[in-house]
Amino acid sequence: MSTFLSLGVPEKLAAVLEADGKTEAFAIQRDTLPDSLAGRDVLGRGRTGSGKTIAFALPMVARLSGAAASGRRSGRPRGLVLAPTRELATQIAATISPLADAVGLTVTTIFGGVSQRPQEQALSRGVDIVVACPGRLEDLMKQKVVDLSAVEIVVLDEADHMADLGFLPGVTRILTATPSGGQRMLFSATLDRGVDTLVRKFLRDEVRHEVDESSVPQGVMTHRVFVVPGTDEKTALVRHLASGQGRRILFTRTKHQAKKLAKQLTASGIPAVDLHGNLSQGARDRNLASFGADTAKGGVRVLVATDVAARGVHVDDVELVVHVDPPMEHKAYLHRSGRTARAGAEGVVVTVALHAQRSEVKDLLRKAQVSAALEPVAAGGSEVSVLVGEPAAHVTPAPVVSTPQRGGGNGGGGGQRSGGGRSGGSGNGGGSRRGGGSGRDGSGRTGEAQAARGGSGRSGGGARSAAGAAPASARPAQRPSRPTTGSTVADIRANSGTGRGRGSRRAHG
Repeated sequence: MSTFLSLGVPEKLAAVLEADGKTEAFAIQRDTLPDSLAGRDVLGRGRTGSGKTIAFALPMVARLSGAAASGRRSGRPRGLVLAPTRELATQIAATISPLADAVGLTVTTIFGGVSQRPQEQALSRGVDIVVACPGRLEDLMKQKVVDLSAVEIVVLDEADHMADLGFLPGVTRILTATPSGGQRMLFSATLDRGVDTLVRKFLRDEVRHEVDESSVPQGVMTHRVFVVPGTDEKTALVRHLASGQGRRILFTRTKHQAKKLAKQLTASGIPAVDLHGNLSQGARDRNLASFGADTAKGGVRVLVATDVAARGVHVDDVELVVHVDPPMEHKAYLHRSGRTARAGAEGVVVTVALHAQRSEVKDLLRKAQVSAALEPVAAGGSEVSVLVGEPAAHVTPAPVVSTPQRGGGNGGGGGQRSGGGRSGGSGNGGGSRRGGGSGRDGSGRTGEAQAARGGSGRSGGGARSAAGAAPASARPAQRPSRPTTGSTVADIRANSGTGRGRGSRRAHG
């Protein structure tokens, strides 16, 4: 294996990686760094978990570090990373930030689902590197808040997922707004659905590197398919799979199923949080933080998610991924499964299938090039028990306390109005109602696709986001930093048996 120093990475940046336990480069880093550090355009192809974030973060920071703060101008970043989801954008920024800090560069994120005001302020102060989702970035470009004419390096990450979400027209407009002579790096698992068009149009004399499966830093990923006769047996099996002591992610096809399953598991003594497109950014951040936290400090072991979490969410030591509902297509299967067995760790992937889904699952695995036998099982069978291991301690859920409806102008029960908060008005303001509603924003986009797009979510022309909460004076008091589905282990234990507590009132019942 090659060290980062031997590949030409500046000593300051190599020291940051070494402090984080990263001393030897993975295949995609080893292959691309000599070219990317030299300023060449790069096309990298490799699946999730291959180490590509560091592969583009290092050359971006190294090549921009010369000017540092002296070249920083208001609203004119010099480095740009485009990502398809908020979660991926956040994690990319988390990887780049310590490298940038070491050489005096600044990093900020831009995506929808949150107020754009802090993003405007960060851009106004001047920022070197922006990590953005296309929707909100285009909004800020139209408002003249950001100018991409000074961008020297552009990275397009998960380009195939951008195509799946319909982002390529917006991505094309954004890339067109950057100088044609700058360095461009594009990373994608495939070159279908228009990604090849982006490559031909925007990359010049690019160096191509493809990472095969054998070179991906992956531990042993074991694939299993458990087949049950009916829905009752499936429910019992999923509960047993969720009961182990290690971290596990359970994937469902819909937001409703994710929320429902997380509540059911919590009620049965297995604390769980959900992650899907109907959650505000704050709720998503809290739930991810809870899932990544030590259980002794109130964290949970189980995350129930839709495909919004299949890319970009990296939590260490996920030992089991469960496809509660088999995904619709094989790429989703691979990206879901990639949440485990990352960077040399081991993990198990279980697909739960009904008898009627056997043919569908066989076809899915064939397209994903995964070999796994279809095993008829019972929820309490030995195969399942051996896989799950010693179950985690049962956690008695906190009692649900009913609270009377508040009187006043909102009149909508527990929901919150994102366009509201205007004095004397009804709170509509062209905005949307949140709290079990569709989450439609002013542009007419709804649900999972809008959340994944990272679009602005602004209703009408206002600066408030569709996922934003009403002003504090207009909403019921809530406990800060509380996961949205179920409680954390610490909360459950603290409230168990008390019947009623000051912190048990919930804005959504």
